[in-house]
Amino acid sequence: MKLSTVSTVPQVRQQLDAIRRGGKTIGLVPTMGALHAGHASLIENARAQCDFVVVSIFVNPLQFGPNEDYQRYPRPLEKDLEVCERVGADLVWVPSREDLYLSEQRIFIEVTQLGDHLCGPFRPGHFRGVATVVAKLFNVIQPHKAYFGEKDYQQLRIIRKMAEDLNFGVEVVSVPIYRDADGLALSSRNVYLDAEERTAAPALFRALLAAKKMVEEGERDIRVVKDASMWILAAEPRIRPEYFEIVDPIELQPVTEIRGEVRVAAAIWIGKTRLIDNVGALSA
Repeated sequence: MKLSTVSTVPQVRQQLDAIRRGGKTIGLVPTMGALHAGHASLIENARAQCDFVVVSIFVNPLQFGPNEDYQRYPRPLEKDLEVCERVGADLVWVPSREDLYLSEQRIFIEVTQLGDHLCGPFRPGHFRGVATVVAKLFNVIQPHKAYFGEKDYQQLRIIRKMAEDLNFGVEVVSVPIYRDADGLALSSRNVYLDAEERTAAPALFRALLAAKKMVEEGERDIRVVKDASMWILAAEPRIRPEYFEIVDPIELQPVTEIRGEVRVAAAIWIGKTRLIDNVGALSA
């Protein structure tokens, strides 16, 4: 099937109504564009598991703070469409701001507890914006499955909980983080990094791996694990850590003692670029 591109809500619904009447399963890959190999892996997973694959491309203003990079966020639409066609998407929805927000938005999806830590305190309103736009995508597309990468682990947990709490009937599928050879998690914001910043950036993954190794070798003291990891970040003068936390993998609350499964998550700044990453760890 040839890739189809639409912009308006009626166009999306018209195409998907016919697919749904045919008894086919619909997979959704929500994106903000600037697609890379990580996004491609999401689409490939959807292609393998669903009859019809929809990719949405929308840079959502609700999830950007007033001093964040909404205006300069990369928007290479032609390249994005080439990626979608190459990896087997059937339909790409590229709504305008007016298509999704017909008037002043007054109804929002509020996130409690899951957004209290990690990125939440540093990006006020971010997860409200994420949850609200994904709820809109779910309502319009009504997918059977929706695919999210584990790099944005907090987002993944929030969307999964929203789908459960609001009875969307959508299975939220997680896809492992896609990394460059040196361990840096792929992100659309990696294009902001200059050569020296790109060389420094993999220290984030090295710090996370060091924490994972300590946990899995039996270290129980949170402070010991965090201090050792922070030393790795401190060795790169271009890196400014924002947070480095060890949380439980379901509720995303900081743990006081390492027992069982945990998630180690961090955010750093390199120059004007903010990067996030995380790893799972299972204590010995």
